[in-house]
Amino acid sequence: MEIELVEIRDFLAQRPPFDALPEETLNQLPKSLDIRYLRRESNFPPADSDDSFIYLVRSGAIELRGESGKLIEKLGEGDIYPVPCQLIDLEQGHNGTAVEDTLLYLLPCEKLRELRKTSATFDQHFSESIRERLKRAVGGTRPTPSNNAAHMSVEVHELLKKPAVFINVNCSIQQAAKRMTENNVSSVMIRDGDKLVGIITDRDLRKRCIAEGLSSDQPARLIMSTNLESIPHNALMIHALLLMTRLHVHHLPVLKDGKIFGMLTASDLARQQNTNSAFIATDIRKSNTIEDLALACKRLPDLQLHLSNASASALHIGESVSCITDSVTRRLIEMAEEKLGAPPVPYVWVAGGSQARREQTSHSDQDNALIISNKMKPEHDTYFAALAKFVTDGLNTCGYVYCPGKAMASNPKWRRPLRAWCEYFNGWIDKPDPMALMLSSIFFDLSPVYGDDNLFEALQGSILAKTKNNGIFIAYMASNALQHRPPLGFFRIFVLIHDGKHDDTFDIKHRGIVPITDIARVLALAEGLPATNTTDRLRAAMQTSSLSEEMGENLEDALEFIAILRMNHQAEQIRNGVPPDNYLPPDSLSELERTHLKDAFKVIQSMQETLESRYQLGRFG
Repeated sequence: MEIELVEIRDFLAQRPPFDALPEETLNQLPKSLDIRYLRRESNFPPADSDDSFIYLVRSGAIELRGESGKLIEKLGEGDIYPVPCQLIDLEQGHNGTAVEDTLLYLLPCEKLRELRKTSATFDQHFSESIRERLKRAVGGTRPTPSNNAAHMSVEVHELLKKPAVFINVNCSIQQAAKRMTENNVSSVMIRDGDKLVGIITDRDLRKRCIAEGLSSDQPARLIMSTNLESIPHNALMIHALLLMTRLHVHHLPVLKDGKIFGMLTASDLARQQNTNSAFIATDIRKSNTIEDLALACKRLPDLQLHLSNASASALHIGESVSCITDSVTRRLIEMAEEKLGAPPVPYVWVAGGSQARREQTSHSDQDNALIISNKMKPEHDTYFAALAKFVTDGLNTCGYVYCPGKAMASNPKWRRPLRAWCEYFNGWIDKPDPMALMLSSIFFDLSPVYGDDNLFEALQGSILAKTKNNGIFIAYMASNALQHRPPLGFFRIFVLIHDGKHDDTFDIKHRGIVPITDIARVLALAEGLPATNTTDRLRAAMQTSSLSEEMGENLEDALEFIAILRMNHQAEQIRNGVPPDNYLPPDSLSELERTHLKDAFKVIQSMQETLESRYQLGRFG
């Protein structure tokens, strides 16, 4: 084979979907290609070509624009333009221009049809929709699971070894003990109709019945525990462990759709924990000093690495890391209350930003605030200022660095009674100025961490009542959401960072993840949806007219794919002893990953255009 043909063959062998062709077919393919050179500013497709070819960009760059001049897509090295063979539809009347000197390979449509018969994977590339490719991509971005870490992403229902065991509220203590013995379990749930009203454990039988000399004929409800916490069946194992550790309990009722599903025990968790050194939940709970907590938190990057090795989804990794942050925060608040005494009035500590959305990584700063009862008096702020300083300083010591914008409870502005918070949000919503929009990514994403949840729920209810169907405010939010746009093409110099610190990298958080997070927030506020997690917001919005099921699933898959690329990048940094960041070198991506990433960007672009049209955002330009 001639040297030039060998070079073409080697190029094709590294580019999807040609890399899926049989070796002999690939060896012969270069002979079927025509080669065309376009000088910069030349029209594309070439004026003297017909519609019997698809085009593969060997080098250079091409921009495709619609009749209005709007950029539709950018083509770079390895990209295919299949329109002439009627494989995809682009905007009618589009035209292309070579923005660099460009070398093209032309493959006859007839030859393309032959090739599609030789490889199912090759054919799939041209027959699949973006939606189908993204779903396949999401399953292909995760590494092979590590058995040592696989338990980390297990959901609670997968841990249950036995069906739910329960008795009626009117049963006797003897009947409860008999039911436990028959089923060989250490606890039984008490229900009144479909409602869970209590549980009885072996410990309850010993302490409240036998030790007290109570007759076994007495009603079981006399010895049951009624101050119950429960957990959803689809919660992660790490969430269950943190909850059981915090409550000092060995049994946790599991509910599905509000109904009894099963009972999770400490033994169920013990079977899964094995010797994973990254499991820091117990150490956090046992910590009595900030230094102890900081020591436990040093293993947080290892936790993220273990989860990544276990093929956990980005959704599960974010939930797990956020659970740890919640646990650290609660322990610090408990330490503060032990030092300062009981609070003078009720309050709730709330998290903002990625912690509230359950989307944290081990590389996160802190965003938090205090919502205090309206009974607060001016002199009470001395207590809450001390509490906030203790906790935010402690979080900083534990690796959650201070918020650069000072969006923390230690800032008096974000340590206010409920009525003041309602006034804040009323002002931001009625007059969405640049400051309000800047704060939206933090304070329109809140979740309670410790204290009186009723205060948070009152504020959230007030916010959503004002944002729902508020066209002017939502239009401003949508306009702000479009400030972060994904690139419409390949990774070339103009989309990479050149700041001397992160040269030749790509900010995958702000160019890929933030746009979807912003879109989901706009949809949730517009529909008055209480969900905070981005995936939960998209799923909730799909139940309304604001988001179609197809687009919602596309956005969900795009988010998962981009987030997993980010997690894999950070996992590699952790392995190499480098602090994790969001600056991804494009050279670290395979050609297939680049192709799928472009698909994800197209999904984001499509939804951003929908918002732009829906809220007539041209008037904000």
